Amino acid sequence: MADEKRKQEVLDSMRDIIDPDLGRDIVSLGFIKNLEIDERSIVSFDVELTTPACPLKAAFKQQCEDAVEELPWVEGVEVNMSAQKHARSPLAEEAPGLAEVAHVIAISSCKGGVGKSTLAVNLAYSLEQAGASVGLFDADVYGPSLPTLVATRDQQLHAEGGLIQPIEHKGVRLMSFGWATERNDQAAIMRGPMVSNVIRQLLTGTDWGKLDYLVVDFPPGTGDIQLTLTQLVPMDGAVIVTTPQRLSFVDVVKGIQMFQTVKVPTLAVVENMSYFECGKCGERHQLFGAGARERIVRIFGIDNAFEVPIDPEVSRLGDAGRPVILEQPDGRSAKLYRKIAGAVAQEVSRLTHGESTTPTLRFDEQTRELVLQIPGEEDFRVDSATLRRRCQCASCRDEMTGEKILDDADVPDDVRPVEIEPMGNYAASIVWSDGHNTSIYPYEKIVKPDPQ
Repeated sequence: MADEKRKQEVLDSMRDIIDPDLGRDIVSLGFIKNLEIDERSIVSFDVELTTPACPLKAAFKQQCEDAVEELPWVEGVEVNMSAQKHARSPLAEEAPGLAEVAHVIAISSCKGGVGKSTLAVNLAYSLEQAGASVGLFDADVYGPSLPTLVATRDQQLHAEGGLIQPIEHKGVRLMSFGWATERNDQAAIMRGPMVSNVIRQLLTGTDWGKLDYLVVDFPPGTGDIQLTLTQLVPMDGAVIVTTPQRLSFVDVVKGIQMFQTVKVPTLAVVENMSYFECGKCGERHQLFGAGARERIVRIFGIDNAFEVPIDPEVSRLGDAGRPVILEQPDGRSAKLYRKIAGAVAQEVSRLTHGESTTPTLRFDEQTRELVLQIPGEEDFRVDSATLRRRCQCASCRDEMTGEKILDDADVPDDVRPVEIEPMGNYAASIVWSDGHNTSIYPYEKIVKPDPQ
C-alpha cells in the first residue's frame, strides 16, 4: 500500500508537465508507463510520447526528472524516453509493403526547380536523426532526383518474397524509379497511365518494413500523378515548397487547394531561396522578392511557414550525393531542416492525437451564424454573410497586396455554407451557397479578423 501511495505521489508530481501540442498533462494523456520504485527509493519509468521524433523529448525528460526529484523521499530518478507503437496500417491487405507504415507525409510543389527534393531528403534524414524510423519515396518518374541527391553504394533493386527491397543508406530506406532503370540518367518515355502503374508498383510494392514516417517526394504539379498518390495512400499531411517569386506563390496556393480537395491538411510551407546572407557583412539580400511567407500565414493561417536562405553548401553537397544534414549536422542549414522536421512531427501528432484540442466550425440554422468552438473557450459566433465577405482567396483579394477585390454588394445577405471541411488544426474551408468554393478561414482570423 505504501508503494502504491508513493507511485501516486510520483504521478501527481508530473501533472503540471503539459504537452503543448495536445494541451493536456502527460499523466492524464497516459504517457507515463512502467513506473517502478525499488528498495533504495530509486524511481524509474518510461515516458511514451506520440512520436520518437518529438522535438520536446529532451525538455520532457528534464522536466520529469526535476519534478520527481522534488519529492523528499526520492533518492534518484531514471527516465527512459520512448514512443507509442503504431497500429497496423489499414492498407495491409491490398498493399502489404505499407502494412507497418504509421504516417505518410507528402512533399509537394506546383512548380519545378524550387528545391523540393532537397528539402525532402534533408527532412527525411532530420526525422531519422531525431530517433524515428523513416523511408523516402521519390515519386518523380520523369525526373527522379533521389539517386543524385543521395549517393548510395547499392544502385540495383531486387525483390524478396514478392516485394521490392528498398535501398537503405545511413538509416533511411530509399526508393526511386531512377534505380529501376539500367542507368540513372535514362529518360522515362511513357504516357500517364503507365506512369501511374509504375508509381503504384514502387510505392505499394516496396517492403518498407516498420516505419514511423514515409516521406513521399511528389513530382511538380497538380495532375494525375499527384491525385494517384493521394488516392493510393492516406496522407497524414503535406509540406508545400515554394520560392518568393509571384509565380511560385500563385502555385503554392494551387497546391494547398489541391490537398484541401483530397482532404490532406497542409503541415507546413517552406519558402526556399528566401534570401542570401552576405558572409562578410551579414546583410540579407532578398534576390527574388519578399513577403510570400507573410501572405501565406495571412491567407491560410499556417503558422509553420519557414524561410530557407540560399546556401551554396546545400547545393554543392546535394550535387555530390551528400545531404547537408549528414555532412554538416551543426551547420545553420542543418539546424533549420531539423526545426522544420520538428514542426512537421508535432503537427502530425496534433492531427493524430489532438482531437480534444482541435477547434470545430459549424453552421447554426436558427441564427444563420457560423459557430467556432475552441476547447476550453467560449463559443465565437459570426454572421454567415459577414464571414463570406471576409474571404481572403485570390478571387476576393489581390494575392500580393491583400487589397479587397470583392464587392460586398455581390454577396447575398442570405448566403450560407453548404459544406465545411477542417484543414488540419488551423483552418476550415467553406463552400458557399452563392457558388464560391475557394474560401479558407484560419480559426484565428475568424475571431480576430484583419482590418478590412
